[in-house]
Amino acid sequence: MSQTVQSKAVGAPAAVRRQPTQQRSRERVERMLGAASALIAEKGSDAMKMSEVAERAGVPIGSLYQFFPDKGAIIVTLAERYNALGRECIREGLADVKDMAGLERAFAGLVDTYYELFLAEPVMRDIWSGTQADKALRDSELADSRIIGGMLADVLMRLHPEDDREEIATTAFVIMSLGEATMRLAISVGRAEGQAIVNAYKRMVLREMLAI
Repeated sequence: MSQTVQSKAVGAPAAVRRQPTQQRSRERVERMLGAASALIAEKGSDAMKMSEVAERAGVPIGSLYQFFPDKGAIIVTLAERYNALGRECIREGLADVKDMAGLERAFAGLVDTYYELFLAEPVMRDIWSGTQADKALRDSELADSRIIGGMLADVLMRLHPEDDREEIATTAFVIMSLGEATMRLAISVGRAEGQAIVNAYKRMVLREMLAI
């Protein structure tokens, strides 16, 4: 991920044991998360150890536990940062949609952008690959699906004000939830097959949106 994309992802950690209030503490937390990201990229989250995170971040192990009670808290914090990045991309991508043709273009572009982010970012791939095995990550993904589903529903309702709002909201939620499942499947196979899966998802969703 580029420096620009990384900077967008930075925010207040949501899964920390206590929130850093002073600049020094915030910088220390950023070092911890940076160290964890590097270790995940190198060996995967399953093999990452808290002691390794502390050592690479240059902080005492006690300081690490002050902010993160366990490895899972670090991973959830990183996942929520990536979710926040994704929401911002979707918000920007849908902001100027004024008709169905514009929505088709914007949606297809967002799906492609998501897939490229997953391919480019090993930490993102690692976390998402293990989402279904971790309740905290599943809950985080579900909450994110509801938020981005609401973004899509807002656009669809604006374009189809006469349609049933509850039905559109449910459809949009399903579309975004299936999108996250599609990305997880696409990154688990080779690039050619993954691209075919992403393209199939786009075709199915665009047909569904045109039918609304």
